Amino acid sequence: MSRSFVPRRSVLRGALGAGALAAAAGPLAACAPGSSGSEPRKLTGTPSASAKGEITIWNRSGDLFKVFDAAIDAFRKAYPDIKVNHQAVDIDAKLANTLISGTDLPDGSFWDDAKIGGQAEHLYDLTDLIAPYRDRTSAYKLSVNTVGGRIYGVPWDLDPGLLWYREDLLEDAGVDPAGLKTYDDLLAAARSLREKNPKARPLHMEKDPFLGQLWLEMLAGQQGTSLADADGQVRLDSKEYRNVLNWVRDAVDDDLVTHAEYLKQADLAALENGQQALVPWAVWWSFAPQQLLKKGKGKWRAAPLPAWTPGGARSGAMGGSSFIIPAKAKNPELAWLLYEFLCFKEPGYSAVYGPSEVYPGGLTTSVPSYGPARRPDKPLFEPVAALGGQDLWKVAVDAADTIPSAAPIPAWWAKSVDYLGNNLQRLIEGKMSPDDVIDDSTKKIQRNLVDRA
Repeated sequence: MSRSFVPRRSVLRGALGAGALAAAAGPLAACAPGSSGSEPRKLTGTPSASAKGEITIWNRSGDLFKVFDAAIDAFRKAYPDIKVNHQAVDIDAKLANTLISGTDLPDGSFWDDAKIGGQAEHLYDLTDLIAPYRDRTSAYKLSVNTVGGRIYGVPWDLDPGLLWYREDLLEDAGVDPAGLKTYDDLLAAARSLREKNPKARPLHMEKDPFLGQLWLEMLAGQQGTSLADADGQVRLDSKEYRNVLNWVRDAVDDDLVTHAEYLKQADLAALENGQQALVPWAVWWSFAPQQLLKKGKGKWRAAPLPAWTPGGARSGAMGGSSFIIPAKAKNPELAWLLYEFLCFKEPGYSAVYGPSEVYPGGLTTSVPSYGPARRPDKPLFEPVAALGGQDLWKVAVDAADTIPSAAPIPAWWAKSVDYLGNNLQRLIEGKMSPDDVIDDSTKKIQRNLVDRA
């Protein structure tokens, strides 16, 4: 979520980076720090509006830090006796080790959903505090913040998957975007685009193994599954993953695929010259037409993802972040007040997502996980001129409402890219079959990651 989208990519890579997760490795049981097997530390009470004190809050540097900095100013007005030290920190390099050591901890921090499960023993159990908001919060977002039935992260954003398409190219090829209801429909549309332009390879498929696996998880998540179940056991060998991998194989076999790294030079060139016209990707792809594309600016649109079966879910999540409160924080109750304000209260969530100096039209690269903040009739960001004035807010929040729940993300997820992410690349290159990808990846993840956890 940065004007330079390379940092956004770095954020996602850092979210699951092998080095950080290696430092975070450990059992998923939720225990108080230093007391294996005991009950987790709980936060159960909310301070009054007259609360006083000082808190240190960590966020990543960049434009998102500036967005939160402005939102924290709104919090200061609501709670004038709470001093907030808002610090830009390399969270991926620092937070996991700081939680383990228990020294120089912040009172709260931005963190990726992928880290929650692996560090639950060092975090406050927030289940009781989130209870009043639980029924109105995305089931998916709650599930990835839950370990052993307890919630350890304050759910913030949702990154719903959407189908991005070039409206002009589809119209020229006689393809109605409203008719792209299943992934078979999407392949048919790609064939029509190639018939119109023999040089077209309309479907984007990701060449970066990490982002490719994240994309694969989005497509699997549409079907209500994920790489690991709630107990951290691998479940790649399934009908749902075969649906995705067989579809990838069919697209490759029909020569419908542009295999390029996300928004690198080759990818941008293929988007600009009309070679690519269909991009199933997260809502944060909206940055491309707004900041990077010139010829295609104003021509791209967003729609729900196709479904894997008629009537199935039309979106899945691709990425996501939450807020955590370390179990050894000095003022955890005050940190909770801040995160409650930003995620569940007005004017907090409007201050985050609404127009700001950083994003004059509002923050368009995700939507809130809290339902009342995600009303289609009360948009927090404005229609996007680079999408021809499309109301991206409504498209994104409607998609977010369909995301199925999931299991906590296992601590070994990033390391599994060495197996599944790389094997997905071999499938796209025609060097492996779907069954080969499943069999080889499952065996190596089980042997090298799960059994060694």
